[in-house]
Amino acid sequence: MIYGSGFPTLLRKEIKRFYKVGFQTVAAPVLTAILYLMIFGHVLEGKEVYGRLSYTTFLIPGLVMMSVLQNAFANTSSSLIQSKVTGNLVFVLLAPFSHLEFYAAYVLAAVFRGVMVGLGVLAITAWYAPPAFEYPLWILTFAFLGAAILGSMGLIAGIWADKYDQLAAFQNFIIMPATMLSGVFYSIHSLPVAWQTVSHFNPFFYMIDGFRYGFFGVSDISPWNSLAIVVSFFILVSVVALRLLQKGYKLRN
Repeated sequence: MIYGSGFPTLLRKEIKRFYKVGFQTVAAPVLTAILYLMIFGHVLEGKEVYGRLSYTTFLIPGLVMMSVLQNAFANTSSSLIQSKVTGNLVFVLLAPFSHLEFYAAYVLAAVFRGVMVGLGVLAITAWYAPPAFEYPLWILTFAFLGAAILGSMGLIAGIWADKYDQLAAFQNFIIMPATMLSGVFYSIHSLPVAWQTVSHFNPFFYMIDGFRYGFFGVSDISPWNSLAIVVSFFILVSVVALRLLQKGYKLRN
């Protein structure tokens, strides 16, 4: 067998894994995003953001990106913890691919799921307030980088966790707060100065802000600054994930 030939098989496995339960992995997150839109859009109807955007229009890109991030994380983390708990991870580790190929297969599958859910959310929510697409390249760049980052973080969480409770703690105390406090539902300029400062330490804020810039051409900070921080954070989490895979931490020993 040629070294590395297990990569496409693992990638197909990870994509089919969530595709077979698409009602749960794709349709359910889309429904959740619609509920957020209906509730917040109704409560804050008439409020303007950036002086020209209705609140509903402003909210849609945030919900799309939030769905991309959360589902990319869920894909890698749930796959690894399920394989650990059921004991079939050994069959994956026996396949002839390197830690880099292992990482790429899991993260690419996470990106695929995240983008699929994001497109579903965008397609449905566009009925409420058709968004503009000022800079499509920025939209794609931040969507793929954000999904890759959360896919990598899901990989780290799945490697670290030994049971579902630990994975739930990682998601509830790190991923969920960082996502909700990233500016999905508000512009940080509406916050007190102290909380604006805190927001600048949240890498998720830069993913959301840069992604929203691609739709409207306006953002809380320069999209170039957001891009630099997001790329740096992607490199950081990728290096950590690759290092854990290379050492076989909680996987091979």
